Amino acid sequence: MTLKSACIQLVLLSLFTLSACVSSSNPDYGVKVVQEQAKIAQWSNLDGAQPITILGDLIQSDELDSLVEKGLAANPGLAQTLLTLKIRQAEYRKAQGARLPEVSAGHSALREEDQDDVYTGTATVSWELDLWRKLADSAKAASKDVQEQQMLYQSARDTLAAEIMTGWLELTSAKKNIAIEQKRIDVLEKTENYTRQRYRSGLGTLEDLDTARTATASARATLEKYKETLAQQQRALTRLLGDPNADITMSGDYTNVIVPLADFPEQTPQRRPDLKAAFLAIESADLNADVAYKDLLPSISLEASLEDIASTPGSALFTSPVWSLLGQLTAPLFQGGQLKAKAEIADLETAQAFEAYRETLYTAVQEIEDAMGLERSLKKQQVHIETALSKAEDSLVQYQKSYRQGFSDMLDLLTVQTQTFDLAIQLNNLTYDRLANRVTLGLALGIGAK
Repeated sequence: MTLKSACIQLVLLSLFTLSACVSSSNPDYGVKVVQEQAKIAQWSNLDGAQPITILGDLIQSDELDSLVEKGLAANPGLAQTLLTLKIRQAEYRKAQGARLPEVSAGHSALREEDQDDVYTGTATVSWELDLWRKLADSAKAASKDVQEQQMLYQSARDTLAAEIMTGWLELTSAKKNIAIEQKRIDVLEKTENYTRQRYRSGLGTLEDLDTARTATASARATLEKYKETLAQQQRALTRLLGDPNADITMSGDYTNVIVPLADFPEQTPQRRPDLKAAFLAIESADLNADVAYKDLLPSISLEASLEDIASTPGSALFTSPVWSLLGQLTAPLFQGGQLKAKAEIADLETAQAFEAYRETLYTAVQEIEDAMGLERSLKKQQVHIETALSKAEDSLVQYQKSYRQGFSDMLDLLTVQTQTFDLAIQLNNLTYDRLANRVTLGLALGIGAK
């Protein structure tokens, strides 16, 4: 073995020994993620729950499907998220390009008095050897960023679809509230007219007539409020659709919303795109930490250059070019601790990404459990309000007869009328809350848009 080869082997051995000493001390976050998922308690399914593959299966409506497709195609917020994804894809291609050789060429001309023109052509090829796979790790981290943004884009699509579905149900709820309030006004106007007739006949009092008029006017004010609420909800839905002039039609009654079947806790994180994105963020940060530590290691670069001088532009680089090859080994010696601090920061950012995943996971579990608990609670509330409304309607009929016969006063009748229609409004709102909550549950379970 020659002295030169022995020195080369010694240098390489020293480099690989150095690389073993300089590395990230991050734990295996993949194992830690599995351990966190294992902490999720088993939940029991709701009565009548059915397996659903996409959010559109929750509500069978061609009109709603069309609105969702329109929103996914035209919503400006979603379009911004898509553009962010395209930026990440371009950044990944940029990171991939850093692993390839760089080629540059130049051409110059020199003219001096009483001398022939001189033309110089140069071509240079430079390439950094990815000895520690630093460039490969950097490209892989960029790839993880692309995948993360893809999941965030999917999450944005799913959320938008759920918001459109909920907004569509909300329009039905507002329309039904208007119908109930209009029915209240009709009843109050009849009561007011009857009270006026009694007053003119000398059987009633002016106070009763004023009370009836007050109740009617108050109901008309409430009706105007409901109409404006409907208009605002329509404008909000057109904003989601990305078209302020969108024509929205809706049925006068609710469309049934299926109760989605909840998978086992360990399956839900595999479906939710926000959790997938959070895990990919950990992997990207971990790879960037490896890159930061590898910046402490020496780098080897090769550069080959070709230069030629000729008397004509076309002869440059084609007559008798001179080649030169340069191999360069560089290593950071002193930068005031900047590289080491950068590596430590990268480690902390990876730990931060893991904690963000834990937060996202626990939020997902809470969203599922809250939605399932709310479904059970709203079901019970709805039963009680339906019973109360039925009793109130019976009482209203009796009080109306009693008032016409002079056995009850105006205040008693108005109290029962108010209670009856307030219960009808409350039941309608509970129905909307329950149906909208099923959409929320589907989204929480990771059921996404088409």
